[in-house]
Amino acid sequence: MNKFFTFLVLLTTLLTKVTLAQTNISFKTYGHDDEVVYGMSGVSSFYFRMDPQVDMNRSKLVLFYEPSQALIKNMSFVNILIADKPVYSGRMTQDSIQRLVIPLDRSYLTDNNQFLKVQVKTLLTITDNKCKDLDNPAMWIKVKGYSFLSLVKNAKDLNNHVNISNAFESKTAIVYPSVPSLNDLKAVAWAYNKIKRSLAVSDLRVYAADRVPDSIRNYVMVGTLDALPADKRSLIKVTPGGGQGLIYIHKGGVDSAAFRPHFVSSISGARQAFSNNEIMFVTGADDSGYEKAITALGNYSVLNSSFGNYLVINTADNDKLMTLNRQRTKLTFRDVGGVSNFMSGIGSLRSVYNFKNSDFTFTPKEIEMHFVANYSGMSANDRGFFNIYLNGMLISSEKLNESGKLNATVVVNRYQHRKYNSLTAEFRFYPSNGNCQNSFLNFFGEIDVDKSYLESRNPFVNNTLSFYQYPEAFNEGDTRIVVSKNAAKYAAGAIGEVVYELNNNLNSNNFPTFAYSDEVTDADLKKYNVIALLSKDDQLMEKFPDAPIKFNHAFRLYRNEDNKDVYSLSDSVSNGLSQIFYGRGSNNASLVLTATGSDLSGAFLSAAKAITEQLSTLNSNVCVSDVMGNKYLFNIDKASDNIEYTDAKSGLARFWENYNLYILLGVLVLILLAFLYVRSRVQRSQDFLGE
Repeated sequence: MNKFFTFLVLLTTLLTKVTLAQTNISFKTYGHDDEVVYGMSGVSSFYFRMDPQVDMNRSKLVLFYEPSQALIKNMSFVNILIADKPVYSGRMTQDSIQRLVIPLDRSYLTDNNQFLKVQVKTLLTITDNKCKDLDNPAMWIKVKGYSFLSLVKNAKDLNNHVNISNAFESKTAIVYPSVPSLNDLKAVAWAYNKIKRSLAVSDLRVYAADRVPDSIRNYVMVGTLDALPADKRSLIKVTPGGGQGLIYIHKGGVDSAAFRPHFVSSISGARQAFSNNEIMFVTGADDSGYEKAITALGNYSVLNSSFGNYLVINTADNDKLMTLNRQRTKLTFRDVGGVSNFMSGIGSLRSVYNFKNSDFTFTPKEIEMHFVANYSGMSANDRGFFNIYLNGMLISSEKLNESGKLNATVVVNRYQHRKYNSLTAEFRFYPSNGNCQNSFLNFFGEIDVDKSYLESRNPFVNNTLSFYQYPEAFNEGDTRIVVSKNAAKYAAGAIGEVVYELNNNLNSNNFPTFAYSDEVTDADLKKYNVIALLSKDDQLMEKFPDAPIKFNHAFRLYRNEDNKDVYSLSDSVSNGLSQIFYGRGSNNASLVLTATGSDLSGAFLSAAKAITEQLSTLNSNVCVSDVMGNKYLFNIDKASDNIEYTDAKSGLARFWENYNLYILLGVLVLILLAFLYVRSRVQRSQDFLGE
């Protein structure tokens, strides 16, 4: 009896461990909300980065999709491909929300075993007449955002799959010394750029070593060996010699919370779901070695080929540094991520290409878009068109002919393109006489991604810089990041955001130098592009005569149209202020970020993110933001009359401005009382004379 009871306990324990190892991560958490697959034969692709500790052989995909109510369900099909291999094909059922559970396998991973690619393809029917169904807008299914991956943590060799090449992607925070040096700020910036470029996350956190929450258990820690906290320094089992840098992964114990079955609701949670209290150290025996480790962070070729737990760095350089001034005026479609896409069928055949203005050396006033493609020639009475859409708007349409060769060019001006752009090329084909039953594979089209290109023309030049030109205004020339000494410990997160944005383009090698504000000379301001993160009272502010606003003064902004007060600085709220303008040189750019209030770290970070998120074509050169995510954009001329410095007034003027209504009201009351008094005296005199 006891043996049977023991057997049941062991069996229950084993089953519990299998169950508790599951972590469910929704498509929405990965950045894929409800996705609609349009058309008779449509396709949507989903990409997921997999943690190296996931046991793919025990994990599964749970897919929910909603078909259009107009479909003939038993004549409509859905096909699921993983890593371009078919894993499921079936008819649709009558359910309004349909569910598929597909077991996964490690062989499904692509790109160095880091990504899972899932494709949903459809073949839909509404009228049982392909010719009529072809352009019916009711042809769709919707892949729901609450579809999820049920991932199981590998119960064996928990740490063996983690190494320097893949460990950055699981990190959720960066920790720096409580009193940071310039090298510490630089290390934070390069680590921030590496992590965020890998995952494009918005919830990456930066903490001083004395302010790390207990919940953070998988992070990067930077600093020289002697600057690391003693309890963390003891975790490093490799000692670098003089002049050597070190990147080292400490793999701690398994956190039992990671084994509880749960849904995670953020990218940070997804990245922490399989972590084992890891700390990646970026350090060095001394300042010289530390700088080598920091430089190695910018060399992705070194990091991506480091498959061990530590990397000792004797020499380090970045061979891409010298390419910064290379003129990037023409980009092929392959440069912006385009791939050869052979398309066949009838109806709409589309390819999409995404690009940013910062992919070019300068902000273009015009962009030439040139398409080279091959397609099957048109037969008599066939109808074929090549359409070009930019950001969802049709900008060109060309009729196809019997030649089968396409050479199309369209030019758009600055009012048609944006900071972030989506370019869609569409072949649209209909066979003659409506004979579409046997013509689904008769038409093909393919865009040559190497010969097709985007070319920037006529740099957008204005008398004043604007955030629309950020960050490409810093693409040419050398950039120096300047920080106030008393603000350095609050500026680390904002510096990381700025460096990420400078490198969030095809060039990806803008590595600024760092300096304290009291070390900057007039010659430096004329020589370099400057990005300054300054305390409110930093004297360097006086050396920016072209800055729209002097933030070391209290100010108030008015609207030009009716002179109404639209913004007044208040220290009761933690505010960040960003302003961009031409510097002291002939064409160098300057960006100044300042902060006020009790939460200076949050204010600096909000200032850096507010201009990153500025997508409009407005010529805004001043942005005031707060830690709650609110932002206000202005176009301020330094000689403008819609800004007033309130602390430049005399005490009497400020007293009058603050209390003039009360004073005037008091005067009116006194006049009224005096009038009543005189009137009463006159009345009494008249009464006396009447007697």
